[in-house]
Amino acid sequence: MTAESLILTPAAARRVALIAQKQSRPAILRLAVEGGGCSGFQYKFDLAEAPEADDSVSETDGVRLVVDPVSLDLIAGSTVDFVESLGGAAFKVENPQAAAGCGCGASFGI
Repeated sequence: MTAESLILTPAAARRVALIAQKQSRPAILRLAVEGGGCSGFQYKFDLAEAPEADDSVSETDGVRLVVDPVSLDLIAGSTVDFVESLGGAAFKVENPQAAAGCGCGASFGI
């Protein structure tokens, strides 16, 4: 899989840059997939200090999105966005591989 198979939207990139600046850390968002959640898998977001050697990396507006190879198999082709609504603000993954999701949007099934 290539890094181009993941997209970080400009809105998400701006939010990562803001959070990273406040924490004096690099603007690198790590997206991982873990077992659990309502639908079998859940997304986990964290700031990373640097990409790992086997990570896939995509970049938008100077902000990098890094994903490990195991997680990439489950989310290839996804778009990571940052959405603000009356219910709150959150990173959202639009995953074309997800066959099922949950209301919170934080977990999915294949």
